[in-house]
This record gives sequence, C-alpha cells and structure tokens, in this order.
Amino acid sequence: MEKKKRVVVGLSGGVDSSVAAFLLLQEGYEVIGMFMKNWHDESVTISNECPWMEDSTDAMLVAEKLGIPFQAIDLSEDYRERIVDYMFAEYKAGRTPNPDILCNREIKFDIFLKAAEKLKADFVATGHYCQKGIIPTEKEPIYQLIAGADPNKDQSYFLCQLNQYQLSKALFPIGHLQKSEVRQIAKEQELVTADKKDSQGLCFIGKVRLPDFLQQQLLPKKGDIITVSEDAAIYSNRLVPVGPDLSEDQEALDNICMPLTYSPDLGKKIAEHNGAHYFTIGQRKGLQVGGTGKPLFVIATDTKENVIYTGLGEDHPGLLRYGLFVPTDDIHWIRTDRMLAVGEEARYQARIRYRQPLTDATLIQKENGLYVIFDQAQRGVASGQFVAWYDGTEAIGSGTIF
Repeated sequence: MEKKKRVVVGLSGGVDSSVAAFLLLQEGYEVIGMFMKNWHDESVTISNECPWMEDSTDAMLVAEKLGIPFQAIDLSEDYRERIVDYMFAEYKAGRTPNPDILCNREIKFDIFLKAAEKLKADFVATGHYCQKGIIPTEKEPIYQLIAGADPNKDQSYFLCQLNQYQLSKALFPIGHLQKSEVRQIAKEQELVTADKKDSQGLCFIGKVRLPDFLQQQLLPKKGDIITVSEDAAIYSNRLVPVGPDLSEDQEALDNICMPLTYSPDLGKKIAEHNGAHYFTIGQRKGLQVGGTGKPLFVIATDTKENVIYTGLGEDHPGLLRYGLFVPTDDIHWIRTDRMLAVGEEARYQARIRYRQPLTDATLIQKENGLYVIFDQAQRGVASGQFVAWYDGTEAIGSGTIF
C-alpha cells in the first residue's frame, strides 16, 4: 500500500486554513496542523480584535475536531528580523513596504516550510485563495501560480514573490472555492471558526495601529505639508506614452517610469505633519487639512527633509503615472522560462496593489532593470510596493517598484 503524503497546514485560527486542513484529510493526505506565533508585543495590537492567544486556541480546537496532530511554532525572532525590521527601514526611507508579500516569501514558504520539512513533510498548505498548476516537461515540471476562483478573494498577488521550489512544495486546498462555500463547509463540519471574521492588518500579527507600530522606532517629527499646483512646471515635460518605439528612447522611458523629484519651492506650505515617514503616496486620510474643496492626496514624501507634497483632486498629475521601474536585482520571475532578456519586451496585464483590476501593460527589459508601461495611468504608484504581472489568471512575475 502506497504511503500517504504528509502535509503540514499553517493553521492560523481562521476559517480558510481550517477548511484547507479538512479538505486535505478528505483527499487522503496525512495532515499535521501547525500554528505560527509571529508576534509578542501586545502594546500595539488592538487585542480584542485579533489576539494571537485566541487564534492559537481556535487553531488547536480545529485540529482536535479534525483529529490531527497540532503544534505551535514560535517564529517571532525570524519575523522581527525579516518583516518588522524591513518595514521600519522602508518607512524610514520614505518607501511603502508590503509586509504580507514578504511574510509569504520569507516566513510561510521559507522558515515555516523548513520547519515542515524537518517533520518529513512532502508539502505545506495554507488557506490562500489561489491555485497551483503543473506543466509537465521533459526535465523538471513547471509550476504555475494561478488566481483563486473567487474574484473577490484572489490572493495570488500576495504570493507573487514565490519561486519554483516554493510552489513545488505548496498546496492551496481552497483556491478553487468561493468564500461562501468555504464557510458552508466549516459550518457542516461544525468547526469553531465557521463564523469567525476575517482578520485584518499585518500578516499573522492581527489588527495593528500602524502609526503606533511605526512610532516604536520612528519618532514623530514636525514638518511642512506643501501643496503643488496641477499646472506646476515639473509636470510640463511628463510624457504620456505614445508610439511603438519607446524601447529605443531611453530618455522617454525614464521620463515616464522614474519618480519625480520635488522641492519646497514648487508649491506652498498649507499645514504641518508629524513625520513624513508615516505617510505614503496616494494617501488621503490622516493629513488633517480642511477647507481645500477637492480632496487632498499625498503625491510625494521626502523623509530626509521631512516634507510631504500634496495635490488636489483624484486627477492631479502628481498622483497619476503611466509607468514604473524595477531595478535588475528586484525583478522576480515565477515562471523563469518566460524571463525577458535584455532588449526584449512583452505584453502582460499588471497590478500594483491587492484587489486592483489588472491593466494591460508593456514590459521592456533593459540592462539596468525592467520598465513597465501601462495602457492606463495608475494612481498612487509608490516606491517599495510590488508590481505583479499576469498572463490571464496566471501570475508570471513581480518586482519591487523603484
């Protein structure tokens, strides 16, 4: 008789991972439940919203109900080094990190995967709403990261930094289901998590007050809020991509894809803020400036000089960009067989944030990095965010925006 394949499921204490564990049992796997404890500091979490103690207990109760072994693993030291320190460094530099993408790459599908492999696991499984495809080849199979069947819950963007090895070891048991179906299964199996609200906030920390979180290391510091007029000279040379031969025109590429550099003399001071590192491009809330008529948006931050630049209205040219740039070291191909060589270009669909509709885009590979030019202008492109590109429902690659 063939030995059962062993799977370690990341039981988070939520409904999605609970149902993932149940479905794996149904499919005949040997299942072990493991809870990741990633955070100790209760001072910045809104404890009645999503405390780890409650999640850990729920995960244990689910494992008990399903009759599977359960253990908790403390990854807080790795989490602090790889995720929290990275977040502080990025915000301090005036960039906008995405801890959820990093958490999947560095914690769930690296540290956690290694812990599972010590238990002789063949796979790790999570409650992500995405799917895995396999293309057989004469050599190694090619693994595909495919969007979840529920368009409202598709989480492939959060997994856009996974590599072929990580995908080879990953299972996504609920990816083909709608959220409503997942809840229904949980109710039928009388799992304690069936009606539990989805957790919000940072990956595996729970709901966190981000300013409180950042203020642990990034102290408040008064600075100017400058508003820049939409007809300021800085926008007069900003090109809209036209014509087919952009790849040959380096100056035009840089003009479209590189972030603008602002200085205080471009606008006028309208208020003060408590620290440029607390703000991100495209942000509207938290500025506490009234009487502007149109809504006021952050269009740039300068953490060295501690200045925030703002613009009025959703169509302000400082808020809209047709292109972005990913330096060579920050380009990641999930499908390494489709990697672009220098001088090559390709058409894909891309997004720069979770749940954003995909937009047609041209990718141009140059020696210094990848230029991504969208057919439609994108609002609030911020350094440090991730751009992910797709072929239909398949995520092909991603990169950190310069």
